Amino acid sequence: MPVEAAFTGIVAMLVLFVGLPWLIFHYITKWKTAKTLTGADEQLLDELYDAGRRLDDRLCSIERIMTAENPDWRQTCLPGSTGRDSSGSLLKDFDNLQSRTERLLGERR
Repeated sequence: MPVEAAFTGIVAMLVLFVGLPWLIFHYITKWKTAKTLTGADEQLLDELYDAGRRLDDRLCSIERIMTAENPDWRQTCLPGSTGRDSSGSLLKDFDNLQSRTERLLGERR
């Protein structure tokens, strides 16, 4: 019986002082590597940054063209301006078009 007790004690000590720390450090390193960006993630971020920069350049070009054609275009596009959209006529036109379409479809049936 003393041999079995000694063997059990050695196994318990190995599990406690070798196996458990190894398991903990193994998963700590896994978690740390999972938090970093991969090469594919970095490439995707670079592509998204380039696409955003190109879209910003295009928007600036469109704004320059619109300003050259109509210097006050920004004021007419603001919400609450006296343009067509603020009076609700655009929505009324849509409602009229929708009702005419429904009426025409009803006549066809």
